[in-house]
Amino acid sequence: MKSVALTAFPRTLKRRAGAKKLRSSSRVPAVIYGRLNPPQDLEFNLKDLKDVIQHAASEIVLLDLSVEGDPKPKRLALVQEIQHHVLTRKLLHVDLHEVAEDEKVVVQVPVEPVGEAIGVKTGGGTLEHVLFKLKVRALPKDLPEVLHADVSLLEIGKAIHIGEMKAPPGVEILGDKNIPVLSVAAPLSEAEEAAALESATAPAGEVEMLKEKKEEGVEGEPAKEGEAAKEGEKAPAKGAEKGAAAPAAKGAAPVGKEAAAPAAPAGKAAPAGKGAHKKPKK
Repeated sequence: MKSVALTAFPRTLKRRAGAKKLRSSSRVPAVIYGRLNPPQDLEFNLKDLKDVIQHAASEIVLLDLSVEGDPKPKRLALVQEIQHHVLTRKLLHVDLHEVAEDEKVVVQVPVEPVGEAIGVKTGGGTLEHVLFKLKVRALPKDLPEVLHADVSLLEIGKAIHIGEMKAPPGVEILGDKNIPVLSVAAPLSEAEEAAALESATAPAGEVEMLKEKKEEGVEGEPAKEGEAAKEGEKAPAKGAEKGAAAPAAKGAAPVGKEAAAPAAPAGKAAPAGKGAHKKPKK
């Protein structure tokens, strides 16, 4: 990987308010880390940084960095992470990792397929990208921007694994050799396509919610309070008479001896009000 020259400046405005002012003046805040040096806050000219990133094959960029006013004239650094605004995709922040020319580094490199798989071309299969990036270890000058994988011979049900990926000279691909990177899946049947389409277009309100039936209590174990009311008609028959009388007892609390008075004979209306038990006037 060839290094790209870029000039940085010591950051004067810090924290969130300072970073906001920097962005409003077409500057991008950054920080550079290193094993031998403490972290340092920097800032870039927005236009210069965008030109470097847009001309790179990926966001893995090796910078030949010069910091204005820094006692160390040149510093070799890798772009570790670029933060973008979620909606506008504007550059917000850049993390750099200072490296040495003679020291191997580990980075994640994107994987790109080359060619058209025979299983897709003639069998109607689908090329599946299982891993989009792979970890590699190499000297900074040997780092690839992209790893290419030839998929033209892939048939349905076949895959290219990490151990089958071809690495450029001086580059070691890390990871489990048996993990697939790219594969060709068999085409879906009509029933599978219909089921997938139905599940994708079904409104959320029509999703059926299933509740597990509560297990019946163990024989001999007393039922919990309120359990019979929740189960409705499943309540035991033995408690029917007691259950019918219970609401009346709760609904009309007895007051004194009047609650124990006998019911009025049939055909006669029961006296009402407070004077129900007073003797009639002569």
